[in-house]
Parts: sequence; C-alpha cells; structure tokens
Amino acid sequence: MKSYYADLHIHIGRTATGKPVKITGSKNLTFTNIIHHAKNQKGLDIIGIIDCHSPEVITEIEALLQEGELQEHEDGGLLFDDMMIILGSELEIYDQYCHGPIHVLSFFPTLSHMKDFSNWLSFLMKNIQLSSQRVYIEGRVLQQKVKELEGLFIPAHVFTPFKSLYGKGVKHSLAEVFDPHSIDAIELGLSANTEMADVIAELHDYPYITNSDAHSLAKIAREYQRISLQELSFKELTMALQQTDGRAVEANYGLDPLLGKYHETVCVKCGEAQPQGTVQCSNCSSKKIIKGVKNRIQELANVTPMTQGRKRPPYIHQIPLEFIPGIGVKTLEKLLLHYGTEMAIIHDVPLASLLQVIPEQAALLIEQARSGSLQFDVGGGGRYGRIRID
Repeated sequence: MKSYYADLHIHIGRTATGKPVKITGSKNLTFTNIIHHAKNQKGLDIIGIIDCHSPEVITEIEALLQEGELQEHEDGGLLFDDMMIILGSELEIYDQYCHGPIHVLSFFPTLSHMKDFSNWLSFLMKNIQLSSQRVYIEGRVLQQKVKELEGLFIPAHVFTPFKSLYGKGVKHSLAEVFDPHSIDAIELGLSANTEMADVIAELHDYPYITNSDAHSLAKIAREYQRISLQELSFKELTMALQQTDGRAVEANYGLDPLLGKYHETVCVKCGEAQPQGTVQCSNCSSKKIIKGVKNRIQELANVTPMTQGRKRPPYIHQIPLEFIPGIGVKTLEKLLLHYGTEMAIIHDVPLASLLQVIPEQAALLIEQARSGSLQFDVGGGGRYGRIRID
C-alpha cells in the first residue's frame, strides 16, 4: 500500500453561461488551472473537482483527453501525470422531507458516467452551468441515480448552519431525507472534527472525509486526508471508503474547529458570542443569531465519543499558511520557491531553515501551529477565527 493526499471538494466557478469565474489577482478557476495548481503548488495526489456536470467543463475535459494531457484509468479516475482527478458534482436538495436546503457531493468513475449524469440533470435543474444548483427531485431519488451510475454519494459540510444535512436540513436524523445505506462517507466541514462528530451515533457507520470546499486556488488543500491505496484509481478510492483489503483513510487534516467560521453561536449584528439556546442577543438585543456548529452538535449528541466499532484515523489540526500573520502573497511565493509545496512547508520544513527565508515571527508561528500551542480568537457567524498574537 502507498499513502496519497486527497482533497475531494474543489469548485470550478462558473458564470450563468458556463464561462469560468474571474478571480481578482489570481488565475481563472478553470479545470486546467486547478489541476496544475493542485499538483505543483499544493502537492496533492488526488483531487475531486465538482461542477464537472457543466457542459462547458465536460468540453474542457474532453479536449485535455484528446490532447493526451489526461488519461482515463481503466478502473476509473483521470490521471494527470502522477495525480488522479475524480469527477464530481455538488447539488442542492430541498425536497418535501427537508427542513432546509442540503448540499451533497456525487462522484463518478469515468467521463462517460458524468456525461450521463449531466444529461439526466439537465431536465431537473434551472441552470446546469452554475455551481451547487438545486435539483428538483427527492434526495433518495438522487441517491438511486448516483448508485445506478456507479458513483459515490456524500453529504457535504454536514454541520454548517446553512445548506447542510444537520445545519437545517433535518431535525434529528439523516434518515429523514436519505437512504442511510446509500451514503458512502460524511464530509465534516471546517467547524467540526472527528471527536465532535462522533457524539452522534448514526455517524459511526460512515468514514469521515475532510475537504477544502475551495472556491479559489489559494483555498485548495485547506483540508484534506491521507489515504492508503494500492494505486490511483476510482475503484481503489471506493475501497478505501469501505475499508476493504487494507485500503483506508489513514488520517484527516483540517483546521482546528475554533478557526472555523461557524464554530461559535454569534450575533450577526454585533458579533458577540452567544450561549446555547439564545434567541435574542444579550449585548444588542438583535434576534439575528447564527447557531454555531458546536451548539448544534450538542443538540444532536446522543452518545459519548465513540470507544468501539469503526476505528477512526487521527484528526490532525493544521493551519493553512494564509492564516499565519506575516505571510502574504510575496512571502508565500518565496516559501514555495524554496520548498516546493505548501504541504511541505506546513508540516516538514525545519524551523532553522524557515528562519533563513522568512521573518522570525512567521517562522515561529508555523512551528507553534505544528505543536498545537497557538491561541485563537474563535470563529463564528461567518467570520473565520484568528491566530492570537500577544
């Protein structure tokens, strides 16, 4: 077996006509730019790109296959040199059983499967070009179609207050909306980790994945996982999620939940943190309260953290370089020039070497992030937490 690093939730920004979204000061979010950035600057081995149901994206992929830049593996997945691309789609469910909209991820083994899925979706949504569009069918029907096309079905960022399974989508259980037997994994999202999620008994049946949900090149690999596979293919990835024949998720890498932008319950108007159950801000009397992931999980909790059953891999807290004070665009470029990939800088480059390239404070903060000794101002209400510098 070999270990591979995977981020399975990367967006291709699309306009209403299917053209790539332009990001100020950055490259366009095209399929081509994403795969080059993920491989050469982030150091990933596997990426899942959503919005691949868009006809414009399908055309771009077909061109890359014809040019020989991509090759399709016989067991599924597209190979870009020594990196594998999984074709995915993020959709929004809001059927008669939902209490709020829910985002879900679907991944398919081949471009042919994705084209069939795209054709099916074109009759069920208003604009197939746009990202995360609502699909006008029941969640269980979508699951059936994904399985018919040999795909993987994964509820996305399941605890965020908006457009997620537990945020508002269900009252108590995923079975209110989905067939529990047709779910392949649970994506935790930025404001929760394994220990937090495992107080919900029904989640013990599923592997956890941690992904960036990147809407820009810089956010790729903000969260990811290390996966043990025999080789790079869609079939092997499926086996890892099923923990079959030694394949498995070996470790999850993600933000400390305190840095997540929805961790704490917060008043939208004044930004003050609020206790569980708050309906009116104690500071400014506003009733615009965004319930944090921590409090929502406390409401759902029905067991103590899991001590038996599925053995969980370690959840390793990491701090992306863009969160480190003193590391701007030019400093990051200098680090990448010296050390290759952001992943290597975050986890492997010795402090003594960092001190020769960047200011002392930034280097020490990277070292403190590795040791878990940083202090944070907690995130909530749509604002990320911040590293506290005394």
